[in-house]
Amino acid sequence: MWDFSTDAAFQERLDWAARFVREEIEPLDVLFPGNAEPYDRDSEVFREVVRPLQRQVREQGLWAAHLPPSLGGMGMGQVNLGLLNEILGRSSWAPMVFGTQAPDSGNAEILAHYATEEQRREYLEPLLDGRIVSTFAMTEPTGGADPGGFTCRAVRDGEEWVINGEKWFASNYPHAAFVIAMVVTDPDVPVHKGASMILVPAGTPGMEMVRGTGMAGEPLGEGVHAYLRFTDCRVPAANLLGEPGSGFLIAQTRLGGGRLHHAMRSVGQCRRALEMMTERIASRRTRGGPLSDQQAVRHQLADTWVQIEQFRLQVLHAAWQTDRAADTGDPADARRARLHVSGVKVATPKVLVDVAYRALHLHGALGVSNELPLAKMWQSGPTLGVADGPTEAHQDVIARLLLKDAVPAEDPLFGSSHLPTRLAAAREKYADRLKETAVTW
Repeated sequence: MWDFSTDAAFQERLDWAARFVREEIEPLDVLFPGNAEPYDRDSEVFREVVRPLQRQVREQGLWAAHLPPSLGGMGMGQVNLGLLNEILGRSSWAPMVFGTQAPDSGNAEILAHYATEEQRREYLEPLLDGRIVSTFAMTEPTGGADPGGFTCRAVRDGEEWVINGEKWFASNYPHAAFVIAMVVTDPDVPVHKGASMILVPAGTPGMEMVRGTGMAGEPLGEGVHAYLRFTDCRVPAANLLGEPGSGFLIAQTRLGGGRLHHAMRSVGQCRRALEMMTERIASRRTRGGPLSDQQAVRHQLADTWVQIEQFRLQVLHAAWQTDRAADTGDPADARRARLHVSGVKVATPKVLVDVAYRALHLHGALGVSNELPLAKMWQSGPTLGVADGPTEAHQDVIARLLLKDAVPAEDPLFGSSHLPTRLAAAREKYADRLKETAVTW
């Protein structure tokens, strides 16, 4: 049976989360708009404001909802997580308050699966408790997100790994207690089989930040997305996560869910933009009448609502496919889920750009100013187009998966939908039954 309803008990928790985000967390976005501030565990804001809010989230049983109960989460599944993330997407502080912020959420999943007991005590437990933050270092200055261009290497030297190379856009590094770095440990095999994940504690000699990179509009040199350099950086051999060469398998532990979660939160951003757009149209007057009297304006509002609803259903369906694949363990279901997650990844930046632009444009000069969040929201669209793998890579994934099951036409020249060919076949099929009729065919 098809059912689009939400369990009543869970809906009550969602309603609480919606009120909590609007009343308690969204004011933090205005007071502290910097991208780095939510991640600074030494700040007075975190101690005096965020910690008490996190305690309220824990009391509601919504803390780290993406994790299984064994790790202190709810294990609620991707569909329910999507419904919650729609709410959290309204605020840049909300994921931190609810314990679902990137890159910590994905790094926690990696540590849960691959870290030693000692490493879990030292890094995973305080990460899950919100006492520390972390960094995931995968992309590189030369190779970008293309694994074939990765040059950062680690060589085994006795009981240590020695790392040399560079990493690019290692988010939140200035505040991180540790880094999980993707490095090449076997350059003689394809990179998908020769890359590994290594845990590097903050302060390890040989790991340095060349400079911090910010987003557009932030002052030069003050960003939290680090350009990292490793120079004869030595870590214990035990800091290897998983088996040598399993780096890309481990990466999928975090990246697949991360792509879906970005899309879930984007729904929340888009809905916020729609609210602003609707309020603007209902409030403003132009050329002697309400802005809502302008047909072109009404059409923009309608198109925006339709686009958001289509995208939301696509995201929730991808979440359902992911839950189903986890339940069945069927490789075919896993492949289908991957197809849908990649589809969501491709759609996310375009939807954000389209929706934010319409809302921004209807606000005129105010929309492009720093007195509204719309320009920053618009910028998040292109950002998500490159985060967790560029859009083009996922377009390629979709095409490859669709073509995997494609059946070539028996007639390669005209194909199976060629009307003259189909007409001849239909005449032959029904010749005996229609020979006495007056139908012209």
